[in-house]
Amino acid sequence: MRPLTGAEYLESLRDGRDVWIRGERVTDLPNHPVFRNATRMLARLYDALHDPARQSALTAETALGSGARTHRFFCVPRSIDDLVATRDAIAEWARITYGWMGQSPEEGASLVATLGAAPEVYGRFADNARTWYRNASTQALFFHHAMLERRTHPPNAAAPAPLYVERETDAGIVLNGATPVPSVAALSHGSFVVHPGIVGDEEIPLSFVVPMGSRGVKLQCRASATTNTKLHGSPFDHPLTSRLEEDDAVLSFDEVLVPWENVFLYRDEGGRAAAIQRASFAARASFQECTRLSIKLEFLAGLLLRSVEAAGTGGSPEVRAALGEVLSYRNLFWGLTEAQARVPAPWANGALLPNPEHGLSFRIFSTLAYPRLRDVIERAVGTGQVFLSANASDFMNPETRAYLERFVRGENGYTALDRVKLTKLLWDALGGQIDSHFASGDRLESADDMRIDVLSAATTSGLAERCKAFAGRCLDEYDLQGWRTKDLFTPNELVPVVSSRRRPSSW
Repeated sequence: MRPLTGAEYLESLRDGRDVWIRGERVTDLPNHPVFRNATRMLARLYDALHDPARQSALTAETALGSGARTHRFFCVPRSIDDLVATRDAIAEWARITYGWMGQSPEEGASLVATLGAAPEVYGRFADNARTWYRNASTQALFFHHAMLERRTHPPNAAAPAPLYVERETDAGIVLNGATPVPSVAALSHGSFVVHPGIVGDEEIPLSFVVPMGSRGVKLQCRASATTNTKLHGSPFDHPLTSRLEEDDAVLSFDEVLVPWENVFLYRDEGGRAAAIQRASFAARASFQECTRLSIKLEFLAGLLLRSVEAAGTGGSPEVRAALGEVLSYRNLFWGLTEAQARVPAPWANGALLPNPEHGLSFRIFSTLAYPRLRDVIERAVGTGQVFLSANASDFMNPETRAYLERFVRGENGYTALDRVKLTKLLWDALGGQIDSHFASGDRLESADDMRIDVLSAATTSGLAERCKAFAGRCLDEYDLQGWRTKDLFTPNELVPVVSSRRRPSSW
């Protein structure tokens, strides 16, 4: 076996899965207007695993003795070099989606690899762990996770819905219930469930995998402003939200039979194995998410560098300080990935986990960084948000385009079209068209000097130019007519759509 290709991934989604959105069942998910471009972005990830120019960075030989290669994050790391190479592979994959695909196949590998690191802890289900690890890792299968802690909740808050084990049969366990998941679950091969289960009056740890095409499994995706964007929005106006999946959904189980061979935790096997599974996932998921955030910040830095270049404000000390601060956050989170990889924690059977303490630091600082970064970028761009009022149809109209070319043109060779296109991508990345606040505030001169030093170092090392080139690659993928790439679809009738979407504070 080997990892799927992009075409094989798309075909694997045609498995009869029961996916609903806007009150309608999705009959052909890879070609449905809401999902088709997101599936193509994921197909790019799978095709990259077969690209000779990327294979050495992205893949490693599995430990199964077959000589097969897979994405490095599906492999169990046994050295610091393994972890560093894995981090670099995660980053390489994240660059394909500009850091903006919240859940992708390698995040599912955060759980899949726990099956291969210590299958024996799963007791009578150890062979299940070995079999699923072998199949999932060699094909780089995409599992979203449905993970819920024990059913404790704050007073007056709604209790999370449990999964009820209705009965046991010779074939497996029969479940009813529901659990929240991201809507990217619609694009995955299966759900990796780690969830409290109810058997009679008893609550037990429960863990299993269920393919998305299983009978009785239904996914109801929440329609939001981004749904309208995917249906009718121009790629020019919404270059990220029109092709990436970030909403939420409910995964329900209606008399679903989970075969015994798909079960990892049930009843008395749930103690030690459940603790190892959750702790391992937390450390590995933080490693993956911190790496992806670093790449996202490279992308934002590139957009901001281009934006101030177009505005001709790059020489302002305040703007240079803002650029340095954004790059400082990128360096901070990349440094945390270094710490996670180079100061690992022992795992099982000689394997290593990314340092969980540094992973926790990432989670804390990522929530603090987001509002600060948005404020810094809005201040640096200043009144550039006014250009968001222009859209693709304005540039297609000769009369309105003439005014835009006259009054909106930028500096340093940026045309009005270049400047509006760039601003829309930046604001789509920040979370939609939102009111900005420009109170200047007091800044410490010494802190600004340090931030400018970061910008100078990035300029000297070439990082600033690489960030700009990275942002430029995304800008080259679309124009007023829609997508310029062969693997994405432009709606037949482009209607300007205003998105009220805001990015979650967790990024």
